[in-house]
Amino acid sequence: MTRAIGSDAVIGVIGAGAMGAGIAQVAAQHGHRVFLADAIPQAITKAMEGHIKAMAREVEKGRLDRPAADAVLKRFTYVNGVGADELREFAGCALVIEAIVEDLHTKQGLFKALEQVIAPDAVLATNTSSLSVAALAGACAHGDRVIGIHFFNPAPVMALVEVIPALATAPALVAECRALMERWGKVPVVAADTPGFIVNRIARPFYGEALRIFEEGIADAATIDWAMTTLGGFRMGPFELMDFIGNDVNYAVTRSVFEAMYFDPRYRPALTQRRLVESGWLGRKSGRGHYMYGTDAPTSQPTQDEALGRVIVDRIVAMLINEAVDAVQLRVASPADLELAMTKGVNYPRGLLAWGDQLGASAVLATLESLQQEYGEDRYRPSPLLRRVAKQGGKLLP
Repeated sequence: MTRAIGSDAVIGVIGAGAMGAGIAQVAAQHGHRVFLADAIPQAITKAMEGHIKAMAREVEKGRLDRPAADAVLKRFTYVNGVGADELREFAGCALVIEAIVEDLHTKQGLFKALEQVIAPDAVLATNTSSLSVAALAGACAHGDRVIGIHFFNPAPVMALVEVIPALATAPALVAECRALMERWGKVPVVAADTPGFIVNRIARPFYGEALRIFEEGIADAATIDWAMTTLGGFRMGPFELMDFIGNDVNYAVTRSVFEAMYFDPRYRPALTQRRLVESGWLGRKSGRGHYMYGTDAPTSQPTQDEALGRVIVDRIVAMLINEAVDAVQLRVASPADLELAMTKGVNYPRGLLAWGDQLGASAVLATLESLQQEYGEDRYRPSPLLRRVAKQGGKLLP
């Protein structure tokens, strides 16, 4: 039995990178005492400096007064190292969230070590974006207290949090974590423990199909981005967003989902993106990716052909809707949580099920069947649920 995670609970975060530091900030701003540890001293220093700057911005923007900001900073305890001695600092934590490297063996080792020091009823959570929560729970003596709590970067800003129970997770813990995230001002959704959970699974065609269109020479990156933002209503185009995320990060997630889904061609990574990563063209952080960055960087001009743009948008959106419908059929999430995830998590202009209903299931199905016939690839196979709804003339969103 896990304990209730009340407003006075002590929270631990292991991993002081951008994600871990952000999660720690969210907890501290909501009144929790927070222990933040990292194996790299420089990461702790950077996190501490980041928290000081973040609180200064809160004061500058009038969201906090100076005494309140100082009170937040006093709630942090920074721990240099994640060895046995350092982890003893986490003994009083009701919840420990790991945000370390995306390596299953490393995460399992950390959870085993934490079990030696935390209370029997304390909760262990992983911020993994793609690894099996069940595999982490299975490595623990008390797997019922292990759960996924997946934040999106930057954690203090992004509203969505995916709550992912493993097979062994105590059912009551799901409701407890969902309630905690709501108290932290987040929008929690419950996802099945499947590769990519909700967002990183359903969003794959946004990148993958855009890359496919680019590789075929149908349109260049700037034109595809123009079509998806101006005609599709997305805040960022796929190539702009890949450069913002980092092509290395985006490619790694795609590859992880592809492998975890037993090499389903629907999730196949693009060779074009792999070559960018191999060249060190990672996007904004490296100064070059799909675009060039810097004061003297040339500006890419799109071909503003509306007829071509509509074809691009229809193709990518049909793939996204199909992925969302398949996720409903396979019970990855409830329709309501799925719609919340894609609008709050990645700022899509509308929920994909609602979008499918607006276009009509028959029209989406026709687009996919045309692509499947043209290419002869299972990549474009329509979801059985989409076929069923189209045949019955029903709605995708209950």
